[in-house]
Amino acid sequence: MSKHKRFQVILDESTGLMGNETEIIVDKATGVNYLFVKNGYGAGLTVLVDAEGKPVITRTN
Repeated sequence: MSKHKRFQVILDESTGLMGNETEIIVDKATGVNYLFVKNGYGAGLTVLVDAEGKPVITRTN
C-alpha cells in the first residue's frame, strides 16, 4: 500500500459543533477541487465550479 496521499485539505472551516465540517479538498493527481460538507449525520461532496461551470483546478507540483 502506498504512503502517497492523493487528497489534500486546503481549507477547513469546521466548527466542531454537532459534527459540522466544511472543507475544500484537492485531488493532487488532477488538481480538481471538491467541497465536502458534513452536518450531523448527513454529508455531501461535490466538485467546485467557477462562474462558467468549469471545475476549479489548483496547480499541483
